[in-house]
Amino acid sequence: MKKTLYILFISAILASCSNSNTNQSVQEAIDSGDLNVMVQKREQILTSYDSIGKLLSQLELAIAEKDTTSRYPLVTVFEVKDTVFSRFVAIQGNVETSENILIYPEYQGVLSQVYVKQGQQVNKGQTLAKIDDGGLSSQLAQLETQYELAKTTYERQQRLWDQQIGSEIQLLQAKTNMEASESAVKQLQSQLGKTTIRAPFSGVIDEIITEQGSVVGPGGMALMRLVNLSDMRVKAAVPENYLQSVAKGDPVKINFPAIQETVDGKISVVGSFINPTNRTFQVEVEIPNTEQKIKPNLMASLQINDYKNESALAIPSNCIIENAIGETFVYVLKEREGSIAQVERTQIETGKKNNGFVEVLNGLSNEDVIVQGGALTLKDGARITIQSAN
Repeated sequence: MKKTLYILFISAILASCSNSNTNQSVQEAIDSGDLNVMVQKREQILTSYDSIGKLLSQLELAIAEKDTTSRYPLVTVFEVKDTVFSRFVAIQGNVETSENILIYPEYQGVLSQVYVKQGQQVNKGQTLAKIDDGGLSSQLAQLETQYELAKTTYERQQRLWDQQIGSEIQLLQAKTNMEASESAVKQLQSQLGKTTIRAPFSGVIDEIITEQGSVVGPGGMALMRLVNLSDMRVKAAVPENYLQSVAKGDPVKINFPAIQETVDGKISVVGSFINPTNRTFQVEVEIPNTEQKIKPNLMASLQINDYKNESALAIPSNCIIENAIGETFVYVLKEREGSIAQVERTQIETGKKNNGFVEVLNGLSNEDVIVQGGALTLKDGARITIQSAN
């Protein structure tokens, strides 16, 4: 039967070609240079093409009805199940730390000693360097001696006054001399203290900028950079349309492409100011850095969870077909027998999208099986063969 149908089809094509041979050939129409002739020839060819297409379609239908050995389109399927659907917003950020400073001198003089090296771990208050005091130590010693004398004089004068010996003016003068000497000592101690450079916090000496023996002074070159890698955070600018869906405490996944590391964190700060230039607001995420691989100014990619549905139907986006007016469809398997099934074109309503999956709001039920690979070539009611998972 199949052979007979093909013979009939070939005969129809030959008959069509025979009819066209009675007319002017394509090349002859072109050679004539007559526009009307060429247009007429085109219409003849199109009419012949449409006729052949209709005959081929009829033949394929007849073959499908009689040929029990024909193979249905091979497709892959996806089983719809309730799941937790989350959507993440990808934002670029930058690693920062509040404890990343350049240490500058506060006293003019020669940098006489540098006690640390680049990469060294230091503790808060530890001496890092020393500037030559230019004789301040000797001056302080003299002032401390004068203070002790003034203090002793005042104490003796106070005892005499308690015994009603001496005048009040003598007591006041002794007290004034003592207080002036004490103030001078404290002032010089403060000045001398600026010649010793101490670590304001615990951290790592990232760089020695000024070498030992250099002349330094306030407003000049920095001495060194001190960085604390324990207290790190990522700052990012988030578009204002996510303002209602991003909140303090939201979980965030942070990826560092340069070091191929991913860590989990939570939003610790949500900015209250919208930048009028780029219409964004700032967020901060505190991050652990136990191995100290993360460095300041390292680029980071933040995946902020801005939507979550605890019981959602989510399907791969390549299961969905969209028509010219924006309606979305999937093919649901019906009348399944083993690997053979019939499909039904079903309209669905979609919601959020994330990472290749789409949330389905209406149109599907839990445990529905839909066509995934091969859906674009199907029609409503078509029979298909399900590709084995192996």
